[in-house]
Amino acid sequence: MDLSSLKPAEGSVKSRKRIGRGPGSGLGGTSTRGHKGAKSRSGYKKKLGFEGGQMPIQRRLPKFGFKNINRVEYQAVNLSSLQDLAQLRNLQSITIEDIKSAGLAGKNDLIKILAKGEISIKLEVQANAFSKKAEEAIVAAGGSVVKC
Repeated sequence: MDLSSLKPAEGSVKSRKRIGRGPGSGLGGTSTRGHKGAKSRSGYKKKLGFEGGQMPIQRRLPKFGFKNINRVEYQAVNLSSLQDLAQLRNLQSITIEDIKSAGLAGKNDLIKILAKGEISIKLEVQANAFSKKAEEAIVAAGGSVVKC
């Protein structure tokens, strides 16, 4: 006995179907693809959302909504966050760079100060926009706002 005489057990390995090799094979003719139609053709690939010729759902449903191309998106920063930042870093004025370096906004974000929370220290705050209540709260605490 040697390696050249080894073979699998009888009946354990089936030969693969060789379709489309003439009528004598028993698998010629339609080659197991049925009769006619797109699925029987070579290169057939079902399109995404294809429903057998029925009007697909993405065309049956109506369009809705729109994106306003003039919308300006701001990153919201609350007064409570400014208070914490000023106390943590011992700041008298907070600039946009301070807010971004603290991780409260991304490097390309516009910043809007909102009035959630309270502010009790005098601060000069620099931002792109302020809500009315936030501006009033900063000024009431003795601080000032700078819009840039």
